[in-house]
Amino acid sequence: MAALRHLAAGPTCHHHHHGVAAATASLRLHRLPLPFRPLRSRSGSFTRVYAISSNDIRVGTNVEVDGAPWKVLEFLHVKPGKGAAFVRTKLRNYVTGNTVEKTFRAGSTLQEPSLSKETKQFTYKDGSQFVFMDLTTFEESRLNEADVGDKQKWLKEGMDCNLLYWNGKIIDFDLPITVRLTVTDTDPGASDSAQGGTKPATLETGAVVTVPSFVNVGDDILVDSRTGQYMNRA
Repeated sequence: MAALRHLAAGPTCHHHHHGVAAATASLRLHRLPLPFRPLRSRSGSFTRVYAISSNDIRVGTNVEVDGAPWKVLEFLHVKPGKGAAFVRTKLRNYVTGNTVEKTFRAGSTLQEPSLSKETKQFTYKDGSQFVFMDLTTFEESRLNEADVGDKQKWLKEGMDCNLLYWNGKIIDFDLPITVRLTVTDTDPGASDSAQGGTKPATLETGAVVTVPSFVNVGDDILVDSRTGQYMNRA
């Protein structure tokens, strides 16, 4: 377990926003999406805040430690009988993929990495690289097979994905939660009226999922990309 750490907050900068939308945004109590968390200052301008309290750590929170972006996989708030309270975390490094455990003092300030998320369309595979295109600028972004990992079994040409950028570098990407794929191989199905029964089915991307017995070759089905579970026929 790493020693207790107290990380200083990053610099803040001031930026003026105008209009009803900005005023409304300042009244929202929930945390706004990355990369910015606008807060209304006394002067009436917005302050872009890059710091969060360790007390706000949740699964999925992004933090910057030792100059690198990390994602919180697990956390536990601990209040011992003696001594200061602390937060025990399990973090994954977006860049290297390494997982470490770190402990932060309760109420300490953590820096939030400046991340941006952009929607790109997966257009084709070029050798071992997956090519994503910005449909506005037609600029291409590429990910290696190792970076895509297990997600490639749900990745179909023409699919819109969210690419996560840090310092101009792609560090992660998210598939749509629901993906529509065609069954290419499975045992002949029973009639739609048949109750119960499941079987394995191979999809156009090579993924194998468990489907109801009535699903046939050529059917389009919806699958949850997070769990690999069949949802229903499309």
